[in-house]
Amino acid sequence: MSLRPASSSDLLIDGKLTPGGGGTFDVVNPATEEVLGQAADATAADMDAAIAAARLAFDTTDWSRDPALRARCLRQLRDALLAHADELRELTVAEVGCPVFLTHGPQFEGPVNDLGYFADLAESYEWTTDLGRAKPMGIKNVREIRKEAAGVVGAITPWNFPHQINFAKIGPALAAGCTVVLKPAPDTPWCAALVGKVIAEETDFPPGVVNIVTSSDHSLGAQLSTDPRVDLVSFTGSTATGKKVMAGAAESLKKVFLELGGKSAFIVLDDADLASACAMAAFNVVTHAGQGCAITTRLLVPREKLDEAIAATRDSLSGLAAGDPTDAGTICGPLISAVQRDRVEAYIELAKTEGGTIEIGGGRPADKNSGFFVEPTLISGLDNSARVAQEEIFGPVLVILPHDGDDDAIRIANDSPYGLSGAVWGSDTARIDKVVNGVRTGTMGINGGIWYSADVPFGGYKHSGIGREMGVAGFEEYLESKAVATPA
Repeated sequence: MSLRPASSSDLLIDGKLTPGGGGTFDVVNPATEEVLGQAADATAADMDAAIAAARLAFDTTDWSRDPALRARCLRQLRDALLAHADELRELTVAEVGCPVFLTHGPQFEGPVNDLGYFADLAESYEWTTDLGRAKPMGIKNVREIRKEAAGVVGAITPWNFPHQINFAKIGPALAAGCTVVLKPAPDTPWCAALVGKVIAEETDFPPGVVNIVTSSDHSLGAQLSTDPRVDLVSFTGSTATGKKVMAGAAESLKKVFLELGGKSAFIVLDDADLASACAMAAFNVVTHAGQGCAITTRLLVPREKLDEAIAATRDSLSGLAAGDPTDAGTICGPLISAVQRDRVEAYIELAKTEGGTIEIGGGRPADKNSGFFVEPTLISGLDNSARVAQEEIFGPVLVILPHDGDDDAIRIANDSPYGLSGAVWGSDTARIDKVVNGVRTGTMGINGGIWYSADVPFGGYKHSGIGREMGVAGFEEYLESKAVATPA
């Protein structure tokens, strides 16, 4: 079976592939600006049907009570997707604009293989916990806690790492026994729609358990948030939109998981290998053109080494030019759209008006006549109060800031509305631990350490979100606890 849509992809509703009631909308290659094809454009009526199917499947089937079936279906999905790996890799690079090397990690293979982790968890998880005997009010009882699926999950996902984020939601939700309605971003509909095709044609998922609704209409995400038939909303995206999701969910008091923005700090201590640290900071910020919420976009270096750090970072960025994402050597591909490119360019202009210096980059690559490319950019000469140091840009833009010692670096890192990720480089273990313990953020890498894995919970403090995704903690976001007592 070929996954490439002949002309357009379909919705998956109640186990059936179906066209969208709104016709279709274009899928654009961000590296070439060419139209790849079309995706089904769902309407509010389509979303209503998907929610109804998920509700019916949860309420009337044994899906939520059959972990063996759930594990089998998740492994079927994993194996079927891997069987289509070459085709999906090509389509992902074309639709997302991500460098092809990333499809061997978080842009495809990583999250697909993570489905196996959640299948294993469905089988091994302790669904019942014995609390032993007690005598409340003098009456002997045997008590236990049972874990049960939360119900119907509305998953709303962004465009930057579509496979990673789609599977980070539907994987644990399905393993927990929930049914799902997935609303992917309109910039990357095929990454979700083609998974729907595999589910419908190559797995045993019962009808209605997974529903995938692509649409150019952002209000369909709001529909998921407000519909009382949805028990939990899992959203990844901007903090501004996350607040709207939370407000919409409040009317029906549904559970909400939010993974939002970041402005993460890369802290270099005065005993670190400065050249290595600056090279890693440069590599991080240009990966996938900086389009990652956990990417470190503030580089904090010792004040006395600022000039040296600027030179080292500038040299590293000069070798990481924006390029064709199909080239195996490309690290920095295009931005997702003209809208996103305009946003990034506006921030670079803002940095200039705020008094910043563009050390390298700052424009569009001279050798690119098409595609939504922006040069890797380093900004100096500003302090942490500048908007480009406080706001999420979502592009290959790094702001370098001086600090006056470890305590000052912690202060600057925490002087942000966000708290998603971070990094620290140094030699003294005690000083590193002080920084790690002092920075209020959900993940930290030490000297290049990589925390990304299926078993590691991911999420943030403050405006970076509520709850955790991945790992056992992420799995348990999709569960409810029920206390049961029986007379002894």
